[in-house]
Amino acid sequence: MKLKEDIYNFNPWWIDEYNFQFIDRPKYLKILEKEVTKKTITFITGLRRVGKTSLMKMLISNLLKKIDPKHILYLSLDSISLEKYSTLELVREFRKLQGLKRSEKIYLFFDEAVYREKIHLELKNLFDSENVKIFASSSSSSLMKDKQALLTGRSKIIEILPLDFTEYLLFNEIKIKPSENYLLERYFEEYMKTGGIPEYVLTKDVSYIDYLIDSIIYKDIAYYQGVRDIKSLKDFFRLLMERAGKQGSLNKISGVLGISVETAKRYLEYFRNSYLIYTIERCGKLNERLRAPKKIYAADLGIRNYITGFRDKGAQFENLVFLKIKNENPCYVYSNGNEIDFLIREKLIEVKYGREIEGKQKDFFEQYPAKEKIIIKDIYEYLNI
Repeated sequence: MKLKEDIYNFNPWWIDEYNFQFIDRPKYLKILEKEVTKKTITFITGLRRVGKTSLMKMLISNLLKKIDPKHILYLSLDSISLEKYSTLELVREFRKLQGLKRSEKIYLFFDEAVYREKIHLELKNLFDSENVKIFASSSSSSLMKDKQALLTGRSKIIEILPLDFTEYLLFNEIKIKPSENYLLERYFEEYMKTGGIPEYVLTKDVSYIDYLIDSIIYKDIAYYQGVRDIKSLKDFFRLLMERAGKQGSLNKISGVLGISVETAKRYLEYFRNSYLIYTIERCGKLNERLRAPKKIYAADLGIRNYITGFRDKGAQFENLVFLKIKNENPCYVYSNGNEIDFLIREKLIEVKYGREIEGKQKDFFEQYPAKEKIIIKDIYEYLNI
């Protein structure tokens, strides 16, 4: 009886008209809507509190206009009340409650699914044996890794990023008239300070960012990776935020913290897997890419600014440019002390917030053999990338 109540609590649309209040994120919702008809398991990934659950519920709200509510199941799989049941048992109970045959198509939304030990096998069995469309979310890329390749050819990953500048304006209900385009610069600087974590953008409550960072470090990293030295883990994260937009030498970081280089490598991977940071390699041959220090970027500038304070606008602007082009797999160019921020295939990009490229770097930029060369100096050029 208790399981029935829990399942009903997660799915209010079975009883009443569902009215989920949300601010639309059309660029992601359009992608997810296209996934509805595809025979795949769609994983929705990204930083904790970036809006994955809200997007699931936005999608459900849209589906309810076309599909019988009794064919849609949403469950938060990290709920204590559901821990003892496998997803197969939960779906069986769902079909029983709604009187649905296995041949009838159902739409399954599993939030924070990958914290379950055998989730890949369970999803495979559901996918292979039933008429289902599955969406599953995760805040950890390491836990999402399918070590036995059970879902090869069956799954697709969609990563949700913090709000971009357009979404930031939407969340703040800011509409700028063409005649007042100069206001973009003011709001863009506010965006650089605040970042794009949806709840923080809405509330401006700094304690929320503090809570979010602690949740990720304690729950997504320390607990699941068995890290006992929380202090060194937090100090490592602070140094990563200090290096956002710059090269990060693990030898130097490990020396500052008094930890081994191997420990520093593990910590770096933990923060990458939790989507708090991204790294890019130096362009070049395999040996050079592996040996050279990686450049570090923060997933969200609001989190970065909470740790470091709002400073170094050049590095922050470069960080935002990276987030806009990250899916194109950029690398950075470096030679004889000169660095160019990004190379994407044959497009060379240098970021200079309100400045011009000068001296030896300018010569290096002009002489580099790339088909296209771009210097991004302001918000208008940023928006047109």
